[in-house]
Amino acid sequence: MASVESLFRLDGRVAVITGGAGLLGYQHAATIAGLGGIPVLLDINDEALATNAARLAEETGCQAPSYVVDITELQALEAVGQQLLAEHGRVDILINNAARNPKVESAGDKDFSRLEHFPWEQWQLDLNVGLGGAFNCAKVFGAQMARQGRGVIVNIASDLGVIAPDQRLYRVDGREAEQQPVKPVTYSVVKHGLIGLTKYLATYWCEQGVRCNALSPGGVYAGQNDVFVSKLTQLIPLGRMAEADEYRGAIAFLCSDASTYMNGANLVMDGGRSTW
Repeated sequence: MASVESLFRLDGRVAVITGGAGLLGYQHAATIAGLGGIPVLLDINDEALATNAARLAEETGCQAPSYVVDITELQALEAVGQQLLAEHGRVDILINNAARNPKVESAGDKDFSRLEHFPWEQWQLDLNVGLGGAFNCAKVFGAQMARQGRGVIVNIASDLGVIAPDQRLYRVDGREAEQQPVKPVTYSVVKHGLIGLTKYLATYWCEQGVRCNALSPGGVYAGQNDVFVSKLTQLIPLGRMAEADEYRGAIAFLCSDASTYMNGANLVMDGGRSTW
């Protein structure tokens, strides 16, 4: 019988992480590296990607491969997949982490985020990245894992894929109701959609040994203004936002053999917010 510690090891496993230039993308990569795996960072932001790769090397000693790629472009992803197979021979893990988080307001447009005025072009862009990108990555890397007979897909959803945004968090004193900022509709649609995609993929490739689960994190503190933080934390039983590194344990569990009987599930880690 394997030890509990050994169940979490990822020695030599290749983990593709989209949104690798972001705050949580780095944390996912550091988790994989710390457990002996090989994180592969994908992002369209070349400067931030290079920064995260350099930080990862400095803090963990892992020289993670990184690729500047638009995940909405299937052919570009296929080229990355071919290069990974040439260099590593396999892909073991896919973390669909990339997403756009549209601003509550855009400069000079007080009601930009409101549903009545939300631009169609913005809707398409947000869904193309958050859902279309995950779909493309599943087509390329998930299909490769199915051919191998083993693999894990983790879709990063959100507590807002389980509950609706509380628009009171974004209200500004002194504005008319029709000009109050709101959390844009696309964020909720994408995150709900990722949970649906999780269930689909979990049953689609299960006979080929590929599991798929979702992680729905709550809000991560990243210097948001004090008024917003105060409002939000009143909605969370634990009374605070998450720190960026608090999801490492969940990623380790979902990506490793510690969760071999977990498939099609959504792991919610939101400080209890969705229970109220």
